[in-house]
Amino acid sequence: MNASVEQVRGALAELIKAALLSDDGLSFACREAARSRIAALAAEPPDPSRLRMDGAWTLAISDAEAPELAPQEGQVNLTLPRACPFALAEILAPGFDVDAAVDHIRKIASTG
Repeated sequence: MNASVEQVRGALAELIKAALLSDDGLSFACREAARSRIAALAAEPPDPSRLRMDGAWTLAISDAEAPELAPQEGQVNLTLPRACPFALAEILAPGFDVDAAVDHIRKIASTG
């Protein structure tokens, strides 16, 4: 797997975890981690031709739904879409709103 996919995967996983976590402090920490990862991506943007956002999204979901996080993930019972809800350009754009992205993930999820 290329480094670009890993970087995007990590940022997306932090967004998903922030949407899943019930604890405000933990959710805030994930949001901050997402901001940091996105800033690093924006500083050295990946080549879009070498990156499949849907693939990075799928991997990020697996990371965010790790069994060790399950007891803390009570915000919503997520069934996330297969397609990434964000384009790479959107994430890298100045002013990308992490809080709005987390809210968007919560809204697009099926809550059973």
